[in-house]
Amino acid sequence: MIGSIVLAPLIPLPVLYVLTSIAVAGLLVAVWRGMVGWVLRALAAVVILCAIANPSLQQEDRAALSDIVIAVVDESASQLISDRPEQTTRALENLQTEVTRRPNTELRTVTLGDADGDGGTQLMTALSEALSEEPSARVAGMVLLTDGRAHDLSSAPTNLPAPLHVLLTGRDTDWDRRLVVRNAPAFAILGEPVTLTLRIEDQGAAPETDLVDLTIAIDGGTPLAFQIPVNEDIELPIDLPHGGMNVMQFATPAVNGELTDRNNEAVVQINGVRDRLRVLLVSGEPHAGERTWRNLLKSDSSVDLVHFTILRPPEKQDGVPVNELSLIAFPTRELFLEKIDEFDLIIFDRYKRRGILPSAYFDSIATYVQSGGAVLISAGPDYASADSIFRSSLGAVLPGNPTARVYEEGFTPQISDLGQRHPVTEGLEAFAPNPSEDGLPGWGRWFRQIEVQPTADADVVMTGINDQPLLMLERVGEGRVALIASDHSWLWDRGYEGGGPQLELLRRLAHWMMKEPDLEEEALWAEPNGLTMRIIRRTLEDTTGDVTIIAPDGTETTVTLEEISPGRYELLWETPEVGLYRLRDGQTETVIALGPAAPREFEQTIATGELLVDVAASTNGGVTVIEDGLPSLRDVRAGRPALGNGWIGITPRDAYRTADVSVTPLLPAWAALLLAGLLVIGAWVREGRR
Repeated sequence: MIGSIVLAPLIPLPVLYVLTSIAVAGLLVAVWRGMVGWVLRALAAVVILCAIANPSLQQEDRAALSDIVIAVVDESASQLISDRPEQTTRALENLQTEVTRRPNTELRTVTLGDADGDGGTQLMTALSEALSEEPSARVAGMVLLTDGRAHDLSSAPTNLPAPLHVLLTGRDTDWDRRLVVRNAPAFAILGEPVTLTLRIEDQGAAPETDLVDLTIAIDGGTPLAFQIPVNEDIELPIDLPHGGMNVMQFATPAVNGELTDRNNEAVVQINGVRDRLRVLLVSGEPHAGERTWRNLLKSDSSVDLVHFTILRPPEKQDGVPVNELSLIAFPTRELFLEKIDEFDLIIFDRYKRRGILPSAYFDSIATYVQSGGAVLISAGPDYASADSIFRSSLGAVLPGNPTARVYEEGFTPQISDLGQRHPVTEGLEAFAPNPSEDGLPGWGRWFRQIEVQPTADADVVMTGINDQPLLMLERVGEGRVALIASDHSWLWDRGYEGGGPQLELLRRLAHWMMKEPDLEEEALWAEPNGLTMRIIRRTLEDTTGDVTIIAPDGTETTVTLEEISPGRYELLWETPEVGLYRLRDGQTETVIALGPAAPREFEQTIATGELLVDVAASTNGGVTVIEDGLPSLRDVRAGRPALGNGWIGITPRDAYRTADVSVTPLLPAWAALLLAGLLVIGAWVREGRR
């Protein structure tokens, strides 16, 4: 019970002040005139004024409230390495014991893990949220159990109500090695080297080392081994091997004694783009579709087109001198022998042997394919004739053997069962200009098809008349070849019967022959979205095996994909953490980085109190290393140092809650009236006797 005297005036205070002034003035007049009863009258005035002021005794029934100590426990990824979890557990148990020994004191424990994405340790944010949930008048102290690697120091709360202490995990002998990749571009031009800056640096009490091993693997392939110096920037020029996404994995082996190997790897994903697609178009006799091929290729600004066409066949004899047939001599030898490797794609459009290109040129083209080149044949009646280019040395790399039969009738090109799975023609119906009717694709007809017998290794992805092969694809050596057994694909571009997706088909054919990863027949890849990955497997087979996922910590998980369309299998998988994941299914293998391969938590792993010492010192607290011993808990007055050898201090707050309030007047109204009346009567009697 706590008592105090309070005033509760019956009238406003300004009026009370006026009445007091009048009473004082009357008293002065009475004294000046020498009235004998002025003392009694003055006392009567005082009693009346006190009664109006209404003094009361206020008594409060207070319930004492406990002091609160807030403990913020850092359970982020960097706190899970080495023996830091055990250190944290021991420190928290010791703090709980110290608080339990104290009367009227409670411990509030808050834990935090890794922030969403790659936000790291949001230690100050967690402290601010914990303070917002407790009355500041009851907070006697705050303790952070952490390795000191906070990533939100700018959010540190100001005007902390009590001493802040840091119990620091880690050891003086800790050291770690990490791999850093700087200035990695998002894309690069094929054929032009891109320079990456690598650095392997040792942190903490690392042993002296001059050279360390470094391995580099591209798209999960066989890694190449190098040795590079420690703590030095190394510039590494790299030529991207293919277009599309190139995944480069850099790694240095783990060494006994280092804190973690989670930062010993880094993944760089660079999208390879072609500066220009160099195409050689070889046309035979002029026909309606020749200009369509040329216009399609010229419409793309990224295509460098060289068009070699025969406008005057050799058998035509009209007496025109040879030196007047052309303004300049066409550089056939330079194109087909000396610089053929500079072309990304060669297209033969209704071309047949006429003695213009010697056999050596066809030998050169066949060698070009075997070495990784790409050839597309748009076949007309020429392909079925005795002068067909199939009868040359080029025939050894072509996917279809002509039977000499030519169909001259209308038909609608169809996607074969294999074509429904092949990336070149998969979903091609979606690009049709007209809706599907009667199960037929929504595109126009063609009116000529060459009968061919596909080779054993050819993939027939489109069919025509009587299910005869229409579009065949084949891998030959390191190169790829495509054969369209018709010269009427130009009808799609001209919009006949609504037209069709000739441009999309040509784009896919070109990208497949350029070995773009997005159009590989057998492919396994994953698309990241936060901590979720969409695993996609594409195959030409009827079934596919399970996929094994290797997490950053080495644990393996086997999952089964579901077929969502012919040849395409997918699965959404929630990952437990960010980092580098490896996926394999026995035939194919890939890697994917969710977030950085070395998350922010592992950029700096050596425990330090330097980041938090200023925040703690502003409250007279400080940093205590757990390795040096666990501190006891002491009381300190506000504003006094709260850190000493083997102890940390908290400030008791003596907070309370008011349960009840009672107010009792000191001078009841009847007593004031009686006393004032007696004093006035006494003054009158005395003045009357005088």
